[in-house]
Amino acid sequence: MEPDLTLDEVAEQNRSAPDAEDEDAFVVEEIGDSSDDRQAEPTVMLEPKKGMMFSSEDDAVRFYKAYARKKGFGVIRRTTRHGEDKMLTYFTLACNRQGKAQYSAKNSFKPNPSTRMQCPAKSNFSRRGENFCITTVTLEHNHPISPSKARFLRCHKKVDLHSKRRLELNDQAGACMNKNFGSPVMEAGNLEFGEKEYTNYLQEKRSLKLGAGDAHALYQYFLHMQSKDPAFFHVMDVAEDGRLRNVFWADARSRAAYESYWDVITFDTTYLTNKYTIPLATFVGVNHHGESVLLGCGLLSNEDTETFVWLFKSWLCCMSCKPPNAIITDQCKPMQNAIEEVFPQARHRWCTCHIMKKIPEKLNGYEKIKSTLSNVVYDSLTKHGFDKTWVEMINKYDLQDNEWLAELYDNKNRWVPAYVKDTFWAGMSSTKRSESVNAFFDGYVNARTTLKQFVEQYENALRDKVEKENKADSKSFQQQIPCITHYDFERQFQAAYTTAKFKEFQDQLRGKIYCYPTHLNREGSIFTFGVREDSKIFCEGEDGKGKEKRVILEFIVLFNQGECDVQCMCRLFEFRGILCSHIISVLALMEITDVPSRYILQRWRKDIKRKHTFIRCSYDDMIDTQVVQRYDNLCKRSRELAENGAESDALHDLVMDGLNELQSRPPSKRKESKVDQVVKKLRAKKQQVPTNTNEMPSQ
Repeated sequence: MEPDLTLDEVAEQNRSAPDAEDEDAFVVEEIGDSSDDRQAEPTVMLEPKKGMMFSSEDDAVRFYKAYARKKGFGVIRRTTRHGEDKMLTYFTLACNRQGKAQYSAKNSFKPNPSTRMQCPAKSNFSRRGENFCITTVTLEHNHPISPSKARFLRCHKKVDLHSKRRLELNDQAGACMNKNFGSPVMEAGNLEFGEKEYTNYLQEKRSLKLGAGDAHALYQYFLHMQSKDPAFFHVMDVAEDGRLRNVFWADARSRAAYESYWDVITFDTTYLTNKYTIPLATFVGVNHHGESVLLGCGLLSNEDTETFVWLFKSWLCCMSCKPPNAIITDQCKPMQNAIEEVFPQARHRWCTCHIMKKIPEKLNGYEKIKSTLSNVVYDSLTKHGFDKTWVEMINKYDLQDNEWLAELYDNKNRWVPAYVKDTFWAGMSSTKRSESVNAFFDGYVNARTTLKQFVEQYENALRDKVEKENKADSKSFQQQIPCITHYDFERQFQAAYTTAKFKEFQDQLRGKIYCYPTHLNREGSIFTFGVREDSKIFCEGEDGKGKEKRVILEFIVLFNQGECDVQCMCRLFEFRGILCSHIISVLALMEITDVPSRYILQRWRKDIKRKHTFIRCSYDDMIDTQVVQRYDNLCKRSRELAENGAESDALHDLVMDGLNELQSRPPSKRKESKVDQVVKKLRAKKQQVPTNTNEMPSQ
């Protein structure tokens, strides 16, 4: 037996020319592995030799695969043996073309291709203490080998760290699959991975990264919710290999709340940033108090167009396929692509406050323009005014080459108030005072919160939000904010609006003292007024420091006296649903006592019974009222009735006739059902049975 040799000794003996039978010339060179999860391979190309020692099985496999990669053949593991302690004692690494091709009668007329041709090349490894030693080696192959084609063999395919990151970035940017894969191909040429490896890698990246106990906690939560809430909705996106990719859920209260607050939603992706552990996305609306209300939650494995499309479609299905009128999101191209596909009719805007927060990051060294940019964005009354002041700002600070600002200007119709104020946004992300829309689960989710912890805190968060809404409802009914003027229309809003929204109206009413309306023109019943507003803005002084500056702003208000219709160029009513101080000043000038009902939005009223307030909260520990109990019972029976009635036209007509007949009769004249008649007879008969044993007849 030959003595054991070290790698250095073998290296000196094996600096020889390549085999003549190789299809491609083989040149001895340094090799390495760019994979981030593997140790460095030997720095010198070696051939396997009897007696070579390796510190572990992994080192031996890594060495032989590197050798095979350079020579141009694939590697398979053939024989393995284990000792009584189940520890590996022996294994064989061989050419992937070893073995005899086998064909069955089933495929004799259309045989599948086979790589096997009984190639003898192999190396046997045996344990020597803690190490592994090569005991026998066969280097000769009975087939051509090609180093240039080795990258197509499965055992040599791997996605290196650079390619992984490149693929991830392209995928997040919404690049389609063929373009994403083609990008590194064009850049690097002979990649060590194919399109299949690329697809598999992205599928793995798109699976949810669940920690210990996360999957069980999520599963148990869904079981718990469905047992308490039959209308609880959840759907899971599972890959072909069984990996969980995405999850969406919404409870009955959220689904019912959407019926009242469907016009505007915010899709909040605050928790999808690297700052947070859980990949949580939320659908949030605003209720009649101006507070956030949850409309659904999602857990996402990725931020690409495909993932957002799946989530939006799941949410739309949950909400009876009724899309919102408007949706607010962060600035994200894949998200924009998905919205255009799933909500093609919805007005989509970016959250202005998120854009303004990016100024220090995107304009490094230009923070001094922050106040100027803020004035350009928020104080521009018209589209033309914004365009003019934007160009002045760009020229003043020499920002013509700033790509971020150029992109923002190209998409100004998605975020600039002057371009989006014709759409109703319910006060969400519309002015300086209401720009900050806090994430729904603030206070319950931090950077270290795991999914398991979030599930445990989820009900607490919803319970607190519901309790907050209930308190606001109670406050609006039991308390009354005094009027600050003698105007009759102020008392109209006092009687109709919730406390929070009436305060917003009073803010505009106070602003009337700074407004000076002037009649400019009249055409028939249409009056044109100019309203001068004495206002203050925050701007940059001559010394470079910020200061307040008094300015006179001019607005145009149109008033149709015949229909009592009024419009202001500031469009506050159109995008917030609150009459502005300019309109109020004109109404007072025209001696209008009561405003038409169209200016008192049902959305802000306190005297409307909304469906979601009757939905029993599965996370609510409070004792159910009799009204809620009766509502739950009726809903349960109604669902059963609807399911049975939908089975055929005849059953549908029968149910509808019965409901119409029941609804048309007053309670006092409604005929008892057969079931009620039977129950009534049984109760009467039971009452006739004597309960005193002394009164029972003797036998």
